[in-house]
Amino acid sequence: MTPGEAARYLHVSPKTINRWANDGRIPCIVTLGGHRRFRREDVDAAVRQMSERGAALGE
Repeated sequence: MTPGEAARYLHVSPKTINRWANDGRIPCIVTLGGHRRFRREDVDAAVRQMSERGAALGE
């Protein structure tokens, strides 16, 4: 997925996706042209982790 596709999938901005990638929250692959690509499985796993972390903080 491109950052734009991942952003639409998660209902956030592409800048948020790139920030999460910079922070190491979502793993990405960088193409030879320097563009980021995300696997759907990685995006789903990152969202699950973030929601679990948020739930644990809310308890």
